[in-house]
Amino acid sequence: MGLIISITNQKGGVGKTTTAVNLSASLAVMEKKCLLVDCDPQGNATAGVGMDRSALEGGLYELIFGSASEDGVMRPTVLPGLYLIGASEDLIGAEVEMASAEGREFLFRKKLLPLRDRYDYIFLDCPPSLGFLTVNALTASDAVLVPLQCEYYALEGLSHLLKTLKAVKRSLNPSLGFAGIVLTMHDSRNNLSAQVEEEVRNHFKDAVFKTIIPRNVRLSEAPSYGKPALLYDVRSTGAQSYLALAQELISRGGKKYV
Repeated sequence: MGLIISITNQKGGVGKTTTAVNLSASLAVMEKKCLLVDCDPQGNATAGVGMDRSALEGGLYELIFGSASEDGVMRPTVLPGLYLIGASEDLIGAEVEMASAEGREFLFRKKLLPLRDRYDYIFLDCPPSLGFLTVNALTASDAVLVPLQCEYYALEGLSHLLKTLKAVKRSLNPSLGFAGIVLTMHDSRNNLSAQVEEEVRNHFKDAVFKTIIPRNVRLSEAPSYGKPALLYDVRSTGAQSYLALAQELISRGGKKYV
């Protein structure tokens, strides 16, 4: 049975979609079957694996609101073993429709849980907010992976996110766990990056992945070519870091931190 992992942080620009795309791609080249679900109306994860969202015939919105089947919205990517349920343009209005839907917090769960046996990992790339789309993703997930930018304000936002996770665990998804924190955009020349890393590791201990994702030009360039970093420049430090992160996630064997 595969793991469903939400990649979330309510703060934007922390490397969330970069992590979703490159971690799932790295696991795929390690012969793990992965499904990437783009839950963000911006559709960046969809574009990041080379899909044109304007030409996407069915995605997460169509799956959730019943006009398409699971097999009708899944798309193979350029990487064997990596599949996508993309964010079509209709996903922009999903929050409004969810507000009045019956069982609105469980819409993702009903559709995604039956897919667990078909994949080793299902990653949900969440929007940078704590609205219905993110709550649905958390309710459907086994665990949450949090990319944390190595800057001061990211630490402040983390405390709010953890309160939300506890609330979801308490009222909607008692089995929700914490897959860990990934330190992103780390600059070894910057004292602040080192200070943030030290503080996070002291507080969260083993929940923080040993692998650190550095600031890297290749990671920033790859999405404009519609490719994960390992297909754009596998020798880059960014691509190598996500390959190491994938290996570390595998070695954890689904361990969750409460």
